[in-house]
Amino acid sequence: MPDTGSPVVDNQAEGRFELEIDGHLAQLVYDLEGDRLTLIHTEVPKDLEGQGVGGRLVSAAVERSVRDRLTIVPVCPFARGWLQRHPEVAERTQITWPS
Repeated sequence: MPDTGSPVVDNQAEGRFELEIDGHLAQLVYDLEGDRLTLIHTEVPKDLEGQGVGGRLVSAAVERSVRDRLTIVPVCPFARGWLQRHPEVAERTQITWPS
C-alpha cells in the first residue's frame, strides 16, 4: 500500500506542486503571473493513478490561492474537470474558467 500521507510541496522555484509517494513524483505545473495562478499540466505516474493524487495536487493549488488571494485559471483539462466535479472545493476561491 502506498504512503498517501506525504505532504504536497509547493516548489515555487520550479513552478509546480509536487507529491512524492514511494519514489514516484506527481506534479501540477503552474504559472503565477500577478494574481493569477494558471494550472497548466497535471502529471501522475501510472503507479499512483486512481488514488486521489491529482485531486490532492489541485486542492493544494486551491489552498495557495485562498491563502495568497489568487485567481485560479484551470487550463489543464484534469484540473478543470476535477474542480467542476468538486464544487465544494472550487467555491473556496476565485476561478476564471478558460473558454
